[in-house]
Amino acid sequence: MIPQPVIDFCLQNGYGKIIRAESLGGGCINNAARLETENGALFRKTNVECPSDMFAREAEGLNTLRPSPPTPLPSRTPLAGRGASPRVPQVFCVGANFILLEYIDAGARKNNFWETLGEQLAQLHLRASPRFGFDHDNYIGSTPQINAWENDGYKFFVEHRLLYQADLARKNHLFDSPNLQSLISILKKLPSLIPPQPASLLHGDLWSGNIHNDESGNPVLIDPAAHYGWAEAELAMMNLFGSTPQSFFRAYESARPLHSGYKERFDLYNLYHLLNHANLFGGSYGASVMSIIHKYC
Repeated sequence: MIPQPVIDFCLQNGYGKIIRAESLGGGCINNAARLETENGALFRKTNVECPSDMFAREAEGLNTLRPSPPTPLPSRTPLAGRGASPRVPQVFCVGANFILLEYIDAGARKNNFWETLGEQLAQLHLRASPRFGFDHDNYIGSTPQINAWENDGYKFFVEHRLLYQADLARKNHLFDSPNLQSLISILKKLPSLIPPQPASLLHGDLWSGNIHNDESGNPVLIDPAAHYGWAEAELAMMNLFGSTPQSFFRAYESARPLHSGYKERFDLYNLYHLLNHANLFGGSYGASVMSIIHKYC
């Protein structure tokens, strides 16, 4: 059933009547559909069981991530089309159980897709904040993501990322007290394991399934869990369920250099997402968490 606000939006904004809704796969939380109208296509997600603010938070994240003018790169001319941060779908209409977005057709990825994404993501991460967090809490998948503002990046990551998820895992009987104490012992060492970093604007849930391409073959990011955090954590998640090409990292560092040894820290950052997956889906994710904890204990 198509929500009435979606029908009204189409009629009031030149799209006309909705001819049909074509169900799309790929999501494990929401239902997605391509809406064919008299004057073009739109993308709609629905979920009648989600928290009432979940799609509003997604809309807020997409609007915050919208590309900004490029930051000039010293002693280097950006390649055409790469200067801005990555494209995200435009938000048209949002309600308690739906969001209506721009429909972006997917063309074949350009040969320089990963280089373009590297430069564009670096531009996104150059958009900094004096504090870590976000204006509102939002969601990582369907799990609440706490974004209370903090001046200290270590406190933000420890309290609002790892300990929050670890406490959920304990309540879900996935994590016992000894495991929690082992994690806490690692968290006390974080300043010696992770270098100080500014608070960068992050997509926040940047696994391969949220990296798409548009009709011209350029990068598009979807389904954010936006906040200001450590950029290295974003890069780590990109490599949690796959391997990002080295050409991506070269392009990224041409615009925003990284601290040496950043890949060696990916496991620490990915504890957050592995804990979240354990809380959402169970399975082998708990074992992956324990493997990282044993690595650093």
